[in-house]
Amino acid sequence: MKSLFFILFIAIAGVSNAQEVNWLTDFEKAKKVSKKTKKPILMYFTGSDWCGPCKMLKKDFWQHPDFVKQSNDFVLLEIDVPFRDDIIPPSLLKKNKELQKKYNKEGAFPTLLALDANGKVKNRISAYSMLRDPSGYFSFLDKARAIR
Repeated sequence: MKSLFFILFIAIAGVSNAQEVNWLTDFEKAKKVSKKTKKPILMYFTGSDWCGPCKMLKKDFWQHPDFVKQSNDFVLLEIDVPFRDDIIPPSLLKKNKELQKKYNKEGAFPTLLALDANGKVKNRISAYSMLRDPSGYFSFLDKARAIR
């Protein structure tokens, strides 16, 4: 019985210590937050329902404890371009496709951009290999952190 309570305590402690990563979906709001907080914007292009490398990156990088710790250093902006029409509202999909035309002309998924508060691209990284090594993305964060 004591071991059951111990396991339950550990499980509850783990959940209560989990940090939430907050993604914005509105570009104009992200720029305002970036100006106010003086944090760079990380604009992430994903195809949440169809992009295999995006799904791997989510598991290997976005949910990685080191990223979760560093996430507060940035304004996180997710630009989802799904195939299914029930994932995001049509108005948001339209805006995301417009952003894709401007910031991700190649249509590479996943793509991560580091932007300043005015929306100017300072750095980019695209693709995610089958090797499932997120180290390049962590290096990208180190460079992006210097943007003001």
